[in-house]
This record gives sequence, C-alpha cells and structure tokens, in this order.
Amino acid sequence: MQIENISIKDIDKSLLSADYVSNNEISTTLYLSLLLGKPMLIEGPPGVGKTELAKVIAKTFDRDFFRIQCYEGINFEQIVGEWNYQKQLLHLEAAKNESVKEDKIFDEEFFIRRPLLNAFLNDNDSVLLIDEIDKADEEVESFLLQALGEKEITINDLGTFQLKNDLIVILTSNSQRSLLNETKDRCLFLYIPYPTVEREIEIVKSKLPDADEGIISHIVKIVHDIRNLNLMKKPSVRGTVDWVQSVMSLGTDDLDKSLKDSVGVAIKTESDRKRVLKDVLDKD
Repeated sequence: MQIENISIKDIDKSLLSADYVSNNEISTTLYLSLLLGKPMLIEGPPGVGKTELAKVIAKTFDRDFFRIQCYEGINFEQIVGEWNYQKQLLHLEAAKNESVKEDKIFDEEFFIRRPLLNAFLNDNDSVLLIDEIDKADEEVESFLLQALGEKEITINDLGTFQLKNDLIVILTSNSQRSLLNETKDRCLFLYIPYPTVEREIEIVKSKLPDADEGIISHIVKIVHDIRNLNLMKKPSVRGTVDWVQSVMSLGTDDLDKSLKDSVGVAIKTESDRKRVLKDVLDKD
C-alpha cells in the first residue's frame, strides 16, 4: 500500500485487512502522521494494542520493521550499536605479526549495529517502533529526539550517518514517567483506551472468525465488567481473544465451568482471580 493519495477510509480498510480493527481516532492520527511526516506518540493502558498497531502499520505499508524495546538503564550502545572489542583485540594481535593497519579497528566491520542504526541505514522504507519510551531516562529520550529530528546519527570514531529511507516512527508509553515537552511537541499524540464492547467484539471476531458470536459477545461483556474492578492487572485485549479461544476449546455446554476453568488465561494474579470469581463469575 502506497502513502501517496491515501485516504482515512483506505487506512481503515488496510488495517482491517491485516486483522486490526481501527477507529476514527487511530486512522485519522495515522493519516496525519503520514501526511505531515511526524512521529506518532501512542499512550494507553497495557494490553490495548499499541505495539500491535506499529507492527500492523509495517505490514500494511509493506515496510521493514525495527523495534527498540526500552527498559530502565538502556543506553546509547544498546540503541545505536557498540564496538566489537573482541574482534578489535584479535585484529590488533594480528597486526603485531602481519602488515595490518591498527587504525582499521575503527572501521564499520568492527561495529555491531543495533536497531536505531539499522533502521536509519536500511535500504527499504521502514517502521521504527520505540516501545515504552517512558522506561528510558531523559538522556536517552533526548538523544532519540535529536537523532530523529536531525535525521542523522553521529558515532565517535566512526562518523555521521544520514537517514537513508522514508522512516515511519512510532513511540509508545504507559505513562510510567512524564515525557519531555520537546518529545510531545514533535509527535502527534494518540491515546488508545480499552476498546468499547462493540469494538472489542469486532476485534475478537477478526482474530477468531470461526468462534461463536454469542460466546464472543458474552465473554467480552464479562471482561468489561472485570475491568471495572480494582485489580492489580486488568485483562488485555489479547487476554480476551485467548479467553474466547480457550472457552471454545473446552466446550460451551457448561459455559460457566469453562469460564472458571480458563479464567487464568485473562487474569494473571491469584488475588485478582479470587476477586473475579467472587464479584463476576460467581455473581448471581
């Protein structure tokens, strides 16, 4: 799918063909991101499909996909790349006995590329997902912002590398910390909440086209009741899909039993499981 002359309706249809049920906010934000050439910053609770959207965009537009999974303590080397010290040392050892130039240890062949540099230097148009950027510190965030803004990366002893393709950039955040204002200003913002009952039914149907629609509707409504509880971890959309699939596999003749037997597919802690059984599944 080409970006030129694309419409919001085209985006809706294309995402749906990749089994992603969009809505007006998602499709419009993606359309404007492509039109303006700006990154998308996607926030929302865990499990609503932020990462999945980035993967589907790559698939929809037939682009290579690169992902930086952020975590506490992530640094420049893990994002951009690092020198292969062992290979450099072996080269220096060889240089003692052969006519090998020592300064060659700072050539690209001795540098291990990580996702950001790979995404920049890829020959094909690509999608770069910077996942859970709120887990990285502000220094890393500032570096990423500068690299993406200037469309170049400078590496000591190696040089400066220019962006070689039309790169779609998507950042996700679970709001673990507040992001820099500069990041927010440079991105188009999209908040994805848990889907409505109607949209979640459509999502499950797209993932499990052979599942009984009545069972899908029943379980989705139960999941929405569960999300209204004060739980340690609310069920994700993927959890809903897995729960429907599990219940269908266990059998629906005794639906209540199948739901209780497979509740661990959607509920991930013992305290939450007891709460769900008491307040939802055992409720008259």
